[in-house]
Amino acid sequence: MVIYIGADHRGFKLKEFLSGMLKYGGYPVVDVGNDHYDETDSYVDFAKRVAERVSIDYDHNRGILICGSGIGMDIVANKHPNVRAALALTPDQAFDSRNDDDTNILCLGANYLNEEQTKKIVLTWIQTPFSKEARHRRRIEGIAQVEMERMRPLHGEDPA
Repeated sequence: MVIYIGADHRGFKLKEFLSGMLKYGGYPVVDVGNDHYDETDSYVDFAKRVAERVSIDYDHNRGILICGSGIGMDIVANKHPNVRAALALTPDQAFDSRNDDDTNILCLGANYLNEEQTKKIVLTWIQTPFSKEARHRRRIEGIAQVEMERMRPLHGEDPA
């Protein structure tokens, strides 16, 4: 498993902390940026970079995205095929997102978390396996079906 990590200026400090913490813990981390604090950067760019990499090998790779609220990153990441991104503000949410929904990208809101909270959330998320319960697999298959339907051209159908 490779963990791709990215953040805009609002999440930059927390990303630097997490990247170091994860590497120290022996996790393979690829930092896709930003590599410096830049108040003019955009969360869209970093979310796209992480989501594209996770989308390629979605069963094995993971991603962590950090912006001010975490919401913008979550929206962008979920536009990519085979990505199941979730915003988590507590370890319990991180656990549920992995256990129930097999998420492969974790989104964090730097405006609402300190380093200790973030560490607990991230470690819970990384260490929680997908439960593989039938009801959870069925729901994930439903999500995949929605993705496939949305990728097909509408061919004159009313999009509503």
